[in-house]
Amino acid sequence: MDELVTLFLQKITEAYTQEEQQRLREALAWSESLHGEQKRASGDPYFIHPLEVALILLDLRLDADTIIAALLHDTLEDTSATPAEIEEKFGKTVLKLVEGVTKIADIQANNKTIQEAENIRKMLFAMVQDIRVILIKLADKLHNMRTLDHLPEERRKLNAQECLDIYAPLADRLGISWLKDELEDLSLKHLNRDVYDQIKNIVALKKSARTEFLEKVQEALYKETKNLGIPVTVNARAKHFYSIYQKMRKRNKNPDELYDLFGIRILCNTVEDCYTLLGTVHRLWKPIEGRFKDYIAMPKSNGYQSLHTTVMSYDGKLLEIQIRTWDMHQVAEYGIASHWLYKKGTTKEIVRPEDLSIVNRLKAWKDLDMTTFLDDIKRELLKDSIFVFTPKGKVIELPAGSTPIDFAYHIHTDIGDHCYGAKADGAIIPLTAELKNTQVVEILTSPQAHPHLNWLRAVKTARARSKIRSWLQQHDETLIIDKNIVAKKRPATIPSASAGTTAAVSQQAPVAPKPEPSVQTVQPSLPPGQSSILQVRVEDEKNMMIRFAQCCRPITGDPIVGYVSRGRGIIIHKKSCRNIASIPDFEKRRVEVEWENAESTLVKHFKIEARKTADLFSAIEGAIRKQQGHLLEGRLEEISADRLTGYFTMKLEHRNDLKQVMKNLRSIPQVLSIQAIS
Repeated sequence: MDELVTLFLQKITEAYTQEEQQRLREALAWSESLHGEQKRASGDPYFIHPLEVALILLDLRLDADTIIAALLHDTLEDTSATPAEIEEKFGKTVLKLVEGVTKIADIQANNKTIQEAENIRKMLFAMVQDIRVILIKLADKLHNMRTLDHLPEERRKLNAQECLDIYAPLADRLGISWLKDELEDLSLKHLNRDVYDQIKNIVALKKSARTEFLEKVQEALYKETKNLGIPVTVNARAKHFYSIYQKMRKRNKNPDELYDLFGIRILCNTVEDCYTLLGTVHRLWKPIEGRFKDYIAMPKSNGYQSLHTTVMSYDGKLLEIQIRTWDMHQVAEYGIASHWLYKKGTTKEIVRPEDLSIVNRLKAWKDLDMTTFLDDIKRELLKDSIFVFTPKGKVIELPAGSTPIDFAYHIHTDIGDHCYGAKADGAIIPLTAELKNTQVVEILTSPQAHPHLNWLRAVKTARARSKIRSWLQQHDETLIIDKNIVAKKRPATIPSASAGTTAAVSQQAPVAPKPEPSVQTVQPSLPPGQSSILQVRVEDEKNMMIRFAQCCRPITGDPIVGYVSRGRGIIIHKKSCRNIASIPDFEKRRVEVEWENAESTLVKHFKIEARKTADLFSAIEGAIRKQQGHLLEGRLEEISADRLTGYFTMKLEHRNDLKQVMKNLRSIPQVLSIQAIS
């Protein structure tokens, strides 16, 4: 620890004014005294953690208040420190930063998903006010991931999955590429150690084998740029492990079958030089069609700019080349942090939080319900975006997979409510079609057009889903919609509300399943205090709510049926549930229900036993991908010198594909047995 303290004092001496250094030393001493004898899971003094977090942020060259808040970020939660003390010692700004990072300790929630969502929601909306909150949290998460080995396996995997779902994508959205890369690699290490080690070994071997090749490429580039009179720096770079893993999945190959594990980056002074160098590269080597991207003309939403091209280089080897200016490189490496670069006595704040796309989109999400917030964040804000244009040339950012309906509601609610058709680049397309990057989208409207239930199954954005649900609730009396369930009134057995017999749904709906790569089952109901029950009745029962039968535990996508139970609300069973036959008056009290966003997808867990082999994981993933399925999670355990046991989770786009996928898996030569778990 003494070495870390010495390093900290050295870094602040080099970068901060005398007055700031004094405040930083005071924060260092106070944090150490507050944490006292506390220990981490490794047995090390707990104080090492906030000190390491501060060191990470010092490398990002952030201001003194941010570094002080990093040193104190756990004190409100884990020590006797009070908000008043922090404000008195270090000021209101530091207090706000610490409070923004601090988890909510007093949430009364039996449902851990709700608590997790509330913590992340609090942190993200603190980011809206001050972007430094999320920078501290990302540094905190990075050090925790670096020291994850000391936790039990189950906790390691949970933390790694959360990191992959939330924090690595968030670092990406903020443009801090080195941080995103390390978080992804550390997540892969704990979620799939076999693949991680395999990639690590292959990269180490290929690095030495390809040195001569990369030096030849660099020499050619330096020669050409010298003739052009353009000063450049040419760097060879190894791709990070998680990106290689993604290539393995996409191409269904082992790491030793991939040739493009390394790339070249060219750094220059001006935008004009970038395009000149692109032409030079394409004169030297033939470009691969469809592999060129111009992020200078069309920057990513996180501010990233660069030219990307893939060429057929020496010996027929594919080579990825990036071309950018030094300023672009600074933004690419440090993202939003590059706009707060601290120099002694001054802070260079180029971009305000409200200028960031993710911050502006968050502002519209303050009223989202906790049962959907976390899923919507993962699906919409933290996944890839597309950029489409209005006919007048305005750029609209939407989550990948969005439809013209999402586009229409993004423009205006009235346009969404009255759209009946759409054009993309002048051609008519279905309203439910998936939009593609850079399309020019035009919405056709009519006063007679209106939303219908099928739209809920197609849209990708929370805004569109909320507006469609709201319209249907107001205009279609045959439906009762709440979050994830649609209850259909049946006049023959359950008269209208005016007769006092309307089926009602509380806001105790299940949580929608998590998108890739995580899996989440539906929760039976939310804890007390989280519901908002509609004041309506079914027969002589008031304040009805939806509950999920514990006997069959239906999850999203299962065929379901509702039963109006006296005193317990509407109980949702699987249609195949054996207990239905023993329920008195079931047919008389039956209510037709369906999942609001029901899909034909299927999530399945299975266990295998197999002979030990290096490429088993890839073989299993390939067998699933043959039917357009996705491997969401997997781990292999060695049970003897030549045997492995594996546990996997896959998602199939069509339930009917399960039989063929299981057949594909059984046909893998190394697989000895396979067993479906659920």
